[in-house]
Parts: sequence; C-alpha cells; structure tokens
Amino acid sequence: MEQVTSSLAPPRQPATNKSGTTASSQSGAGSVAKRLGNELMTLMMSSTPGISAFPKSDSNLFDWVGTIEGASGTVYSGLSFKISIHFPPNYPYVAPSIKFETPCFHPNVDISTGAICLDILQDKWSAVYSVQTILISLQSLLGEPNNASPLNSDAAAIWNNQEAFKIQLMRNYRPLKDESSA
Repeated sequence: MEQVTSSLAPPRQPATNKSGTTASSQSGAGSVAKRLGNELMTLMMSSTPGISAFPKSDSNLFDWVGTIEGASGTVYSGLSFKISIHFPPNYPYVAPSIKFETPCFHPNVDISTGAICLDILQDKWSAVYSVQTILISLQSLLGEPNNASPLNSDAAAIWNNQEAFKIQLMRNYRPLKDESSA
C-alpha cells in the first residue's frame, strides 16, 4: 500500500531584507568575499615570482587586475602582461572569467579578445583552485602552450620556430605603462 504525504502549508520563501535580496544570497556573497579576501592575503604574502593580482577598487572584491611575467628561459621572458579577472557570485564553484588585457600572441590566447583556452578555467575547474594557482598556471601556459587546442592557429603554426614566433610576439606586444607615474 502506498503512503501519501502532503502539506497544507505553502512552500517556505527565503527571508528578504529591505533591499530585496535574500539572506542566503547575502551570506553567499559574504562567504565569496571572505574567500577572496583570504586569497588576496595569501597572494600578497606569497613569494611566487612574476605573478600578482589585486582588486581594481576597495569597494569591489569581484573585479581584479593582475600581472603575469613571462618565465625565464621562455620566449616570453622579460615581458609582462596585464589580465583582468572577474569572479562570479558563486565562486569558487564556478571559475572566474579571465582575459588578457595586454595583447598576447600565443597559441591558446585569442589575440583580439584576450580570451584564454585553459582547461582549468573551463571543464577542468575545481573549487580547490585559487587565484594563485590560476596565475601560476597562466604563467606556465605562456611557455608551454597546448598546440592541440589553439585559439590562435597562426601562433600554433609557428610555435616550433621560436625565432619566427618571437618576431610575431614582439609585433603584437604592448609594454605595460607604469601607472604610478601617470
């Protein structure tokens, strides 16, 4: 015999505050902000060379600007690239949106949009990744592209000829301006 259960009470709605947001979305945003604050502190205390990132403004922890320097021994050595990072409200369960702001001639970077083809930013994303691990992965990607999955087929085609690649890289590269002197 089947047992049927029902409730006469209407489904419970989440409590809202004066601004119309729910308490659960506020606590979610608070936990994301707390995580981003912790990641910022870890990044600032880190001694990892060639990477940095911080919020664009004190009032918004969800939009960051970062810098990646090419690792020594690679064709990108001595070059610095500015990136933008946008964290979704459900970070770290969803990957941040990251793109190169400095033009980057690279097999896995779209030269015109700055879009990046990196598995950990798409289908291989995990909540255990942090800003620091993302930046280190991007720095590593500069010297070790995945030519099997290029966004820039021109860059992928000449990657094995490092001399020709460096010429194209430098044709597209725009050095970062020192914003402290601006």
